[in-house]
Amino acid sequence: MTLAFFIGFISAFHCIGMCGGIIGALTLSLHPDKRSNILELSKYSIAYNLGRILSYCFAGLLVGIISEIIIELIPLSGGLVLHMLLNLFIIMLGLFIGGWLPQLALIEKLGQPIWQRLQPLGNRFLPVKELHHAFLFGLIWGWIPCGLAYYALSIALTQGGITESVLFMFAFGMGTFLPMLLTMLLAGSLSGYQHSKKLRNISAVIIILTGVIGLIMLLIPNPSLYINIKGS
Repeated sequence: MTLAFFIGFISAFHCIGMCGGIIGALTLSLHPDKRSNILELSKYSIAYNLGRILSYCFAGLLVGIISEIIIELIPLSGGLVLHMLLNLFIIMLGLFIGGWLPQLALIEKLGQPIWQRLQPLGNRFLPVKELHHAFLFGLIWGWIPCGLAYYALSIALTQGGITESVLFMFAFGMGTFLPMLLTMLLAGSLSGYQHSKKLRNISAVIIILTGVIGLIMLLIPNPSLYINIKGS
């Protein structure tokens, strides 16, 4: 789960750029007295993020079911294929964040049909007046078409089971939690960072290197296993 948390946290600047406007709408919809009270504002931000993370966990449940079906239908030798896919998806995630392969952004279109139905429902909770409204708002907006979340789900698919996939998405969501919390509390201070190409590129390179190192570590120590897979 450390990997999932790391991916979520290191992708913080993409999260800020993607969801900063949404959190801004949530913040502005609050009563001025609540916006000026950092404790009250923190409560609403936590409620929003809990709803968002819960939606990630549910999505992880769905891909976990798919993962178990795949494993039942196509037995994998020692999990090698799953581990290779995991690292390949990590590399694709880094390329997506860096914007170096624009075609990878097409994955966001997969969620458009669902989002078209959910977005009007999310708008019903604006303006946010109570904590449970913020939670439900986050629960809906957690399904916004987001390439970062979709690639995280792709990685969750390689975890090999329902529990593992759910925990992966939970850890991923927790990794994004602090950046998203700070975005709401310090929106003005972070506005310059959300468009920082340099910081986004650094995050992308770190993620890509993580995937590349994972592939190297997977193949080099076990060359005989790889050869057997190719020869089978």
